[in-house]
Amino acid sequence: MQCMGVFAAFDESKHNYKAVTQEHKSKLWYCLQEAFFVEHFFSFLTSCTYAEPKAFYSKSQWIKGEIDIDDLFKQELLQSEMRPAIPAGIRVVRGPNWIWQNQDEGEGHVGTVCEIGRLGSTHSPENTVVVNWDSGHRTNYRVGYQNQYDLIIVDNAQVGVRHSNVVCDGCSKGGIAGIVFKCAQCPNYHLCSFCYGADFHDKDHAFIRYTTPTSLGVRVPPRNGSKRIQLKGIFVGAKVVRGPDWEWGQQDGGEGKTGRVIEIRGWDNESCRSVANVSWVSGSTNVYRLGHKGNIDLKYVVPTSAGYYYKDHMPVLGQLEEQQPVVPTIKPMFSVGDRVKVCLDVDALIKLQQGHGGWNPRMLEHLSKLGTVHRITEKGDIRVQYENCPNRWTFHPAALVKVVSFRVGDLVTIINDAAKVQQLQKGHGEWIELMRYALGKLCKVVKVYSDGDLRIEQLDDGFEWTLNPKCVKLERSPLATAAERSNSMMDLSHRRTDHVMTPLSGLSGTSMVDKLVREAAQGHLDFVKQHLNAHPDHVNAMSGGKTCIQVAAHQGHVDIVKFLISKGANVNVIDKEGDSVLHYAAFGNQPETMRVLLQNGADINYLNSSHCSALHICAHKKIPHCVRELLTFGADVNIQDSYGDTALHDAIGKENSEVVELLCAARNLDFTVRNNRGFNVLHHAALKGNAVAARYILLLARQLVNVKKDDGFAALHLAALNGHANVVEVLIKIGQAEINIHNNRRQTPFLLAVSQGHAAAIEKLVKLGCDITARDEDGDNAMHLCVIKKTNLLQATEPVKKDSPEIYAIYETLSYLTEDRLMYAILCYLSRLGCRIEQNNKGVVIFEWITDQSLKQLILGYQSTLSSNVLQPQTLTSSRENADSLIHGMQSLNLNESIDADTTNSFTNISDDTSSLNPIPKQNILLNLALRKQSPKQQKNGVLNNEMPTSTTNEELEGAVAIRQSERSLSELPNAAEKDIESEFDNSIGPRECIVCDEVLQLIKFEPCQHQISCEDCGKRMKKCLRCGVHIERRIDANGRIIPNVDTTSTASVDRLRYLENKIQEYEESHYCSICMERTRDVAFLCGHGACSRCAETLRTCHMCRKTILRKINLY
Repeated sequence: MQCMGVFAAFDESKHNYKAVTQEHKSKLWYCLQEAFFVEHFFSFLTSCTYAEPKAFYSKSQWIKGEIDIDDLFKQELLQSEMRPAIPAGIRVVRGPNWIWQNQDEGEGHVGTVCEIGRLGSTHSPENTVVVNWDSGHRTNYRVGYQNQYDLIIVDNAQVGVRHSNVVCDGCSKGGIAGIVFKCAQCPNYHLCSFCYGADFHDKDHAFIRYTTPTSLGVRVPPRNGSKRIQLKGIFVGAKVVRGPDWEWGQQDGGEGKTGRVIEIRGWDNESCRSVANVSWVSGSTNVYRLGHKGNIDLKYVVPTSAGYYYKDHMPVLGQLEEQQPVVPTIKPMFSVGDRVKVCLDVDALIKLQQGHGGWNPRMLEHLSKLGTVHRITEKGDIRVQYENCPNRWTFHPAALVKVVSFRVGDLVTIINDAAKVQQLQKGHGEWIELMRYALGKLCKVVKVYSDGDLRIEQLDDGFEWTLNPKCVKLERSPLATAAERSNSMMDLSHRRTDHVMTPLSGLSGTSMVDKLVREAAQGHLDFVKQHLNAHPDHVNAMSGGKTCIQVAAHQGHVDIVKFLISKGANVNVIDKEGDSVLHYAAFGNQPETMRVLLQNGADINYLNSSHCSALHICAHKKIPHCVRELLTFGADVNIQDSYGDTALHDAIGKENSEVVELLCAARNLDFTVRNNRGFNVLHHAALKGNAVAARYILLLARQLVNVKKDDGFAALHLAALNGHANVVEVLIKIGQAEINIHNNRRQTPFLLAVSQGHAAAIEKLVKLGCDITARDEDGDNAMHLCVIKKTNLLQATEPVKKDSPEIYAIYETLSYLTEDRLMYAILCYLSRLGCRIEQNNKGVVIFEWITDQSLKQLILGYQSTLSSNVLQPQTLTSSRENADSLIHGMQSLNLNESIDADTTNSFTNISDDTSSLNPIPKQNILLNLALRKQSPKQQKNGVLNNEMPTSTTNEELEGAVAIRQSERSLSELPNAAEKDIESEFDNSIGPRECIVCDEVLQLIKFEPCQHQISCEDCGKRMKKCLRCGVHIERRIDANGRIIPNVDTTSTASVDRLRYLENKIQEYEESHYCSICMERTRDVAFLCGHGACSRCAETLRTCHMCRKTILRKINLY
């Protein structure tokens, strides 16, 4: 027994050396004299002490008394404090002291640390870890035990290690997760561990390794000549089966069923590369843990590789690396919702901000204002939200002071000290005895007087009081909570889920009321009955801000709810967030409980602090049976939350077709309601890409299809801009949307789709008959926009064969291009359709921006190839009726006068460096002009472009060519046509189409050549006639007036001004949020896309590429 007491003293001393008294040491020395104990104690000590070999002591030294016990304890304490903490989940491979043959299946095979050894464990003692290899084998290894190290780290992203402000110069990914290598010779050059192993950068350069963000760095030798090993294990492509920690039932199809890893990703924002997305042979797909919190759900059958690593350059697991000092965490002085103000001058603040959010000059305008604490970071820094500011700023806590101020709508609690309130009320509304019953009650500020006094209203019974602000305590600012909630209530749902899914949280008190609420949440009806029969006044008592009926409603305990109502419980009681009992039932997905509450007078349309009704919550949480219950009792479907969204807006955003159908079928639904950003429900469906919702809405309210927002964007504009080809089809086919509808900048959906590089939407619009020759207010056609907006195309997804086969085919042929491949693919596609290479309002053609001659030839080649193919006379036996019809149309269009005019319009305006290009055959011009000369009505309706590619049109044209050949052979057509055109221009009168601007206007006459080819505005700028190339001496209008020459100086300045205005407009567009198109894009995602802070706040997947958003980065 005496020996066991010494053991306890020794073990305790490991944690507190001063606790070992002289008496303990004397007892220990006495016990050491006994040989039996020495044998056991020595083995115990060697299992606990892992100093250098010179620090080990022999048994004889113990027996002879040659050991200073004080020195021993000090050494052990020092060693235990210096050992690095090892979190479970790190990915490892065999290390420098490996002696275990092929337990890991060979050099380079990866495993995961799943358990950390601890003192006294017989399974895995201290300074050892248990590793689960990807092959399925599991055993423990030394990480300092007897000074041996069996493992090295290849990836620690699984435990949440991230270098937030570091961008990999190899793969360009920001916020590197895991180990970072920084070049010791090149300034600010970083590589992630994968790019480092892939031999990016100069292999003769030495690097500095940073294992964690707080590491001071370890210099590693150059890679040239170092041992490089291939990583093998569970990576993308690996064939896997269920592993040791599997707890997911039959998701894999059963024991032994295999699956294929299709993605390695992180678990929300907690970690990176810690879960694997697996597609099973049974057809199901799901994510499984691969290091997340040390758990391994899989093992491989066939491994794959994920690159290489340099064995001697990676950190050894268990060895200490010098770290930067970390400020110990202290209890924060601030809480979420507190009002704060910066208390430092600018110079002091800039210094303090280093490492705590940094400094941005834009913070200056808010330093004198009051802000609201949005959240407190893990480092203890304070995120502050200012009113009318889209950004949230991070501050060092020492830079802020808490300011007690109140605004209308704030929730406050009257302090519960009657004597203090009575004293404070003197001169501030005074005290009356009735106020005693308001003490401790939750109230809402309804007015703030100029002297600071508050007019407050009790939330339970509506009594109003005028109080000294010192008499109340601010509970929470509704503005702060509203800032955390989104259009679709995404943030509200997540925050409330944590609250209502754990109904016992905050109910740990020991009072009678605390126990009552706790028992009600657990469904113990007998206890609730017994307690309330004895204490009926407790029926509406609160514990942790919740009443019995609220927690019972959330949990679905209908019997308890009915009993509480029978005892007089308030069915409309609210908590601190403004959520009523009905809100609780909605969050808990309890339709039967909701029915009982509604039958007993619950307010069905009650709004919480962010103006959300129970219907909003059910729509967001995708609970159709709860939505049906609320609609049965007549819930108002047109209520708008704080962002102006109705329940239907929320349901559309959550893509729940059943809820959308129920809401659309509701009586009195107003489809025209717009949210604060101006989106009605059809706009919202087009924006989100919800084709099912768009179809339901159009079947009931087709009149919305062409309704525009204030900026002129209709639903079709939104669908095209965001690349939702399925919604485009629904809007046009079912909604009969105007396919060429213009917004305020005269942009059509087709132009918007081209400007964003959405191949599927482009082909869908062309197939449905859009006008491919459309031009915006700047005179830019689709080709212009494709080049001007090429930065947008860099972010667009690659074309898919299924959705855009024609662009995909061209895209595949351009695989040799390293830059702007998609842009050139779309340009070639547009050229093949017949989109003209023409000048915009500034007189610019796209070939002034494209300098590569081969690419110019490529684009023109597609136009030439299509036209010649269409006119090639394969067979001249098409129906006589179709041929006659087409010839009649050609004659009515005066085809002769169009041929050469079009030739000039399309190609003489091209810059001089294109003069060497092969000319388009004259036969091709016949097709272009015949099609161009349709009536404006036909062009507007898209008939031209819808019919042009079809075989029927080709046959008609071939028949037309055959008949035309009876009058003039094709070989004679160009010269003859040119003569006809000249004579027609010279002899005709009245308005005709200008070959430059395509407007039907009165043309002017050039002297001395006498040609009439352009309107006055276009002709004033010409120096030479575009028909014959003769220098223009005079210009004469239809009335015989001589038109003066244009002032080139003023024209140049005007053109320059227009150019700069358009550049500014283009710059603004490139920085606007692509969701709301109203605010600046100030948040970026790791996939490369971005949005404004308000729109990005609710996103979980990228609205452009649909990838999961792992991190949101504020742009300053």
